[in-house]
Amino acid sequence: MAPRNEVLTAEQVSERLAALEGRRGDTSSVTKDVEVDYDTAIEIVAEIGKAAVELEHRPHIDIRWHRLRVSMTTHTAGDVVTELDFLLITRIDAIAGSYGVR
Repeated sequence: MAPRNEVLTAEQVSERLAALEGRRGDTSSVTKDVEVDYDTAIEIVAEIGKAAVELEHRPHIDIRWHRLRVSMTTHTAGDVVTELDFLLITRIDAIAGSYGVR
């Protein structure tokens, strides 16, 4: 089954979130806010964009002066959380980590 079609249950989402620092969510979306300066956020978002294109999945991104918020949901599966969201979350965490952002 393709990751975008692997809809996760509430229990699966909760288990996955428990293993990820700073993430919150439910079966409709998963979100993380990080404290980061604007210039660094722009660089991180550029790399997130590349990963999103590779996975054919688009996160919601909100950049503020000292905060970056990234939210995930799979629109093509009916605005629910799927395995694809967690694949991109793993990539995003690695990208942010390379900039010293947790």
